[in-house]
Amino acid sequence: MTEILQILATLALLVFVIGSMASMGLSLKISQIVAPLKNVKLVLLALLVNFVLVPILAYLITALLPLDESLRIGLILLSTAAGAPFLPKLAEVAKGDVAFSVGLMVLLMIVTIIYLPIVLPLLLGDVEVSPWDIAQSLIVMMLIPLAIGLFINGRYEETAAKIQPTFGQASNIAILVLTVLGLVLNFKDMIRLVGSWGILAGIIFIVLAAVIGYFLGGSDSGIKSVMGLGSGQRNISAALVVAGQNFGLDVITYLMVISVIGLVILMPLAGELGKRRGRAAAA
Repeated sequence: MTEILQILATLALLVFVIGSMASMGLSLKISQIVAPLKNVKLVLLALLVNFVLVPILAYLITALLPLDESLRIGLILLSTAAGAPFLPKLAEVAKGDVAFSVGLMVLLMIVTIIYLPIVLPLLLGDVEVSPWDIAQSLIVMMLIPLAIGLFINGRYEETAAKIQPTFGQASNIAILVLTVLGLVLNFKDMIRLVGSWGILAGIIFIVLAAVIGYFLGGSDSGIKSVMGLGSGQRNISAALVVAGQNFGLDVITYLMVISVIGLVILMPLAGELGKRRGRAAAA
């Protein structure tokens, strides 16, 4: 039964990532994605938050809490991987700047591929990180569907408008299925981690990372929400690739547990930010 649920979870992940990327591409223009990234100050702040402040936060948490070695490694590894595929969906729920979320996601993914092989060995010692192993899964699952969607929307706008809701609905259903299956499949591991400080460390990390990103996101509420959600939601795909190459099952399991916790925390947070933005717009 567990194997069947794992297969379903994998399929749900594929449908969500590919569907959401295609949906974003079909609803946006390249110019909309690139425009916010021309703000040099905003880009530098995003890089500072995701690749300096968030890893420092993880390091401080591991120094203050008595974590097992596998949990310490998992948290630091996760802190160095940015550009999560869930970000555009979170931005959509938060009524944030979706175009900026896609541009930020792509930027953070590209920097992660370069950043991880350089920084992770300095933080964790004898670690081998292959940029291509990280890049290929992100390219196939995220960048190619996004590029195809952008191409169709650029050349065949009416067709894009017709098929975009289908991909959007598929990604919405898939994220619900993925969250439920993630809770079911990782429930025992979550219970096991309760007494190890691992769950608490993950919650503190996600919440504080989101707070740091939000308050360094400037004055535009649509940008602030994206910055906060983007720094709180890490790139689990890149982290799992590195963990699979260098570490044991304990690190991989912890990463999966934290990814589920991240969704459970950040999805309601995105909904609350969306309600506030809606009330502010109405006022």
